[in-house]
Amino acid sequence: MEFAVNRPRADNSYRSLYRTLQEDSIVNYLWIAVGAVAGASARYFLSGLIARNFSATFPYGTLLINITGSLVLGFFLVYSTERVLLDPRWRLLVAIGFCGSYTTFSSYAFESFALMEQGQWLLMSANILVSNALCLAAVLAGAALARGL
Repeated sequence: MEFAVNRPRADNSYRSLYRTLQEDSIVNYLWIAVGAVAGASARYFLSGLIARNFSATFPYGTLLINITGSLVLGFFLVYSTERVLLDPRWRLLVAIGFCGSYTTFSSYAFESFALMEQGQWLLMSANILVSNALCLAAVLAGAALARGL
């Protein structure tokens, strides 16, 4: 009985496959980068607009960005997985790039929603409580570290 041995092929197809994977990886990063630039720009624009028109006593800009980012991510992920078949690069552009730079709160909100839809009420509650408590604690710790320097 003969066993197949992994040897480089004479036609260098392994090298071309590796090169293709690298090129795809670079293209994926570009899709994410384009979305990230758009998301960060939208956040900057909207934050400035809200700051000029609302009181600074409450973070209205951040709240609006978190809400709209969660709305965009929830809509896009459900629409693109349940309603239409989109090229996977759209997910890189919108979900990871745009929403990731516009707000990471949208990911947290969507994950909590997914747990709720799965009937994982305890996990959903834990995610909400622990995320809020630990993130607030992290902000306090970061502020304390910065003030201690």
